[in-house]
Order: sequence, then structure tokens, then C-alpha cells
Amino acid sequence: MPAPPKVTKQQIIATALELLERNGRDEFTMSDVATAVGVRAPSLYGHFADRAALLEELELFLWEQLGRSLASQQIKDRPTETLKAQARAYRRFATQHPNGYALMLDVRAANTDRGVRARAEALTPALSALATLVGQSQALVAARVLTPFLHGFVSMENSAAFRLGPGVDVAFEHGIDTILRGLIDATPPKPARGSGGHRSVKRK
Repeated sequence: MPAPPKVTKQQIIATALELLERNGRDEFTMSDVATAVGVRAPSLYGHFADRAALLEELELFLWEQLGRSLASQQIKDRPTETLKAQARAYRRFATQHPNGYALMLDVRAANTDRGVRARAEALTPALSALATLVGQSQALVAARVLTPFLHGFVSMENSAAFRLGPGVDVAFEHGIDTILRGLIDATPPKPARGSGGHRSVKRK
């Protein structure tokens, strides 16, 4: 019988994620990962062709984790509160995994089929809430308004760019409230039932 593998793919990913957050993307090697796991480096190559493949897998793993975090914040029939909770979850995720978050936006796996699916699945909970809030046809537009704010805010926070005093949490909440109100106000009103989308005209 063949000997059982000395290390699992999940163990390698978890260890690489720890090294990523501790040292940064470019400051650890496959040998570092192997040492941290407790095996020799050749054992890693049974799971990953090279370091680039491991980093790509890390990116996909992080998108999956973000998606689970967003999905856990869904509040039935309350899209505004859901989106606020998801925005806070997004911020927590990015600030708890600053180097991982940077890797996710590195578009390393974005152009692969797996990468496209991972991003789409991760953002589905937020798109679903936005569709409820502003309508299916406007959901993607709304996401493209909300996402740059979230990304810009957490990126500045992760780089310690907010230096003019306290109130960062208040600013974040104010930003989310303002954007969501604006999205609601900009949404075309739904036609009244039975109107067929046309104004009624009185016959003389």
C-alpha cells in the first residue's frame, strides 16, 4: 500500500496564510511553508506545482472565506440592514487579513475560470441584497458604486492613512448610510400594479 501523504492541501494553505499575514506576500518561500508544516519541501509539490500556484490557491481560498462571511450576515426581508452588516463584515475581513486582502485584489486568479467563479460566488450574497433593495436590473450598478467605497476605505485603513484624528468608525458608518440612501433615492419607482407601467389617462 502507498504511504499516506504527510501533509494535506488544507494544512499547506492554512500555514501559507499564516506566513502571508506575518511576513507579506514576497517574504516567504516554499521551503518556509514546508518547515512550518513540518515536512520537506518536495512534499508540497505533490499538491502545488510551484509557489505561484500556491498563491493562486490562497487567493481563491480567501474569496471563499469572504463569501461565507458575507452570507452569514443576511437578514431576511431587510436588505438595508443586511448590506450594512455585510459592509462591516467586509471591513473586518480586510483588516484582519490585510496581506490576504491585498492578494485577493492582485487579480492573480481573476482571469481563470475558477477565479471568476470564486469572485462571483463570494459576492452573490451582497448582490442578492442589492437586488432586493434597488431591483435586479440595478444590482450590478449599485455594487459598482458600493464596492469602490469599501475597497478604498479598508485599503486606507490597512495602510494607516487615516491620521487626522479619531472618528474612523463613525466615518465608515456614515459612508455606508449615505451610499445606501443614495442608491435607494436613485432607483426608479416601481409601476403601480395593473398600470402596465403607463400613466392612466382620463377619457372625456
